[in-house]
Amino acid sequence: MGEILLTLCFFLFVMASTGAILMLFRWTAEPRLRDGSIALPEKKGRNTLASGLAEGMFVLGALIPGDRGGRDPFRNRLQAAGFRSPHASAIFQGTKIATALALALTLGWIGLLDKESLPLGLLLAVCGAGFGFLLPDRVLESMVRRRTRELERALPNALDLLVLGVEAGQSLDSALADTSRELRAVYPELSSEFAQVQVEARAGRSKAEVLHALGQRTQSKEIRKLATVLADTERFGTSLGPTLRTHARYLRTRRRLEAQESARKLSAKLVFPVFFLIMPSVFIVTLGPAVLTFFESISTSMGI
Repeated sequence: MGEILLTLCFFLFVMASTGAILMLFRWTAEPRLRDGSIALPEKKGRNTLASGLAEGMFVLGALIPGDRGGRDPFRNRLQAAGFRSPHASAIFQGTKIATALALALTLGWIGLLDKESLPLGLLLAVCGAGFGFLLPDRVLESMVRRRTRELERALPNALDLLVLGVEAGQSLDSALADTSRELRAVYPELSSEFAQVQVEARAGRSKAEVLHALGQRTQSKEIRKLATVLADTERFGTSLGPTLRTHARYLRTRRRLEAQESARKLSAKLVFPVFFLIMPSVFIVTLGPAVLTFFESISTSMGI
């Protein structure tokens, strides 16, 4: 009963401490919220726990002084992960700070309760703060890699639809719009990127700028190549249908070669598991009875 009560008190302490720190940051930002220097993100729909948490992370991240050059170090990675909101960077920075504070309080309190040592508690708190501050970066990188794989996996099928639209007499913009609508249910990530291309083109940007932004935003080598191909086709006036068909064939050939390369590497990767895990078991099963019989015969002959 005492351990359960102690665990409950620990949980309440961590939650209360984290909430108090976040409220302190909120009170610090209150003057800037009133004068409009910090603009809260617009809420869509009714208030929910997720929207309130996002607002708190935004306020916490907005208090951090940004780069004096006006550059956002997280914007490119957040866009590659699918977060295009102008408030995404501030929310991400607030998430990093909140995660660091939560882990620091948790590990520091565990060190104080378990070992009853203040230096150990401070050391665990510092380690937890560092790990919590770096953890969102690793999660974001994982999300970028996953989304990039999904985009590249959907690209050959999207090119087939583009070829059908272009060869039917549509322009590139119309073919992209139709392809975006057709891919919405199966490949939503690539569909949203094509829809973003349409929005930027309607805003008045040139075709070359829109395609270049598509490659930079997704951080995918294959989409950058596609954007370069489309831009060169638009600039030199070459036929678009054969170019897209050739590029789709190239993507499928490369995917097949990568699969064959992975299959060939599998035998080399299996050497260490086979040698260290399977072979000792095989030796024990096959040679174990023979070794036991040998020692029994030696003991009998020596009269032991």
